[in-house]
Amino acid sequence: MLQKIQQTVDFIQSLTAIKPEVGIVLGTGLGNFANEINITDTIPYSQIPNFPISTVKGHFGQLIFGMIGQKPVVAMQGRFHFYEGYSMEEVTFPIRVMKFLGIKTLILSNASGGTNPNFSVGDIMIIEDHINLTNHNPLIGKNDENLGPRFPDMSEIYNKKLISKAIEIAKKHGLEYQIGVYAAVTGPNYETPAEYRYIRKIGADAVGMSTVPEAIVARHMNLACFAVSVISDLGVEGKIEKITHEGVIDAASLAEPNMTKIIKELIETI
Repeated sequence: MLQKIQQTVDFIQSLTAIKPEVGIVLGTGLGNFANEINITDTIPYSQIPNFPISTVKGHFGQLIFGMIGQKPVVAMQGRFHFYEGYSMEEVTFPIRVMKFLGIKTLILSNASGGTNPNFSVGDIMIIEDHINLTNHNPLIGKNDENLGPRFPDMSEIYNKKLISKAIEIAKKHGLEYQIGVYAAVTGPNYETPAEYRYIRKIGADAVGMSTVPEAIVARHMNLACFAVSVISDLGVEGKIEKITHEGVIDAASLAEPNMTKIIKELIETI
């Protein structure tokens, strides 16, 4: 793993002079956040050694380097998912690479189905905790202490200071937001009504197919992590409708400007 990471880092550093302090993962329907970055370099995943390739519509599949304000950043315009057939190690490999490129903070975004009856499509949910329902963990296997401890603490997987700052930003701009727990499943199918009820009963406010593996690896590598969901559909009894991936992308895109405002200003204040 360490050799693969170093090989990938050496290749990337040969193509950019940016030394990123913040890493960003842009989820389904949220790729246009890249327009907020003063881009200096763009590297397609297909050119990067040891990188998987995005196969999902709405994920552009490139690594972007540049500046947001005075802050050097690297952004994944498109992520990888377990349901694409990649291992958890492959799904989270880019997070490890970004850590070795120099980031200290990781920002994750996704589109998810709301299970909280108080939520509406288009809501922005700041993630305060998660439930891993994938039955898989990216830390399984031999542990390398150069990457992180064998048994990492998860009592504060999403950084409370970053959450507080994001709330301040949202309030300052009069933006509506929710705070909640995100449940991760493997997908790729959307949930049945019974599954939505189950997920709600065990304490989750939203459900999706990403983010949690990346957050676990971020904590393993001692990165401050902030994550946000755009509620793109509802898994609430009486409000469940037929879902398509295109519909999820459209709903996420509608909420993208407000999410962008929060994340951009958050990065500038880190």
